[in-house]
Amino acid sequence: MPTARRRRRLPDEVRRAVVRAVLCLAFTMVGIVVATLSSYADSWLMTPALMAMGVGVFGTMWCLLEILISRQVAAQRMRAPNSASPMAGSRAPAGYPQQHPQPPHPQPYPPYQQQHPQRPHQPPAGPPYPGGPAPRQAGLTTR
Repeated sequence: MPTARRRRRLPDEVRRAVVRAVLCLAFTMVGIVVATLSSYADSWLMTPALMAMGVGVFGTMWCLLEILISRQVAAQRMRAPNSASPMAGSRAPAGYPQQHPQPPHPQPYPPYQQQHPQRPHQPPAGPPYPGGPAPRQAGLTTR
């Protein structure tokens, strides 16, 4: 008989997002019921109920996206090796052995060797670009 795995507790921000989503879904369902009953009764409440239902659908989708994002952030925080939490990254996922591969030791770089002797800077002999003006020579004037 296999043993049941215990599920980890959801992080606080995920639980808060789930509670907001449930409340928003309940608000939307109440809007649907009120809109349906007011349409049967030809009541003036139908327009505000439909608006509340539209806002509730938008809010519910927003809350569901918030749940997905906060779950991803919490999972990434649990896996992060350099996070602020001391327990972050300390657990391996269920079913995988915990392994910490050793990073390779960095090899020191060979010392920099200058391959060409230092030469004084000399301007280029030809024009700076093809078809451009030739460099001026000292002592010549153009009149």
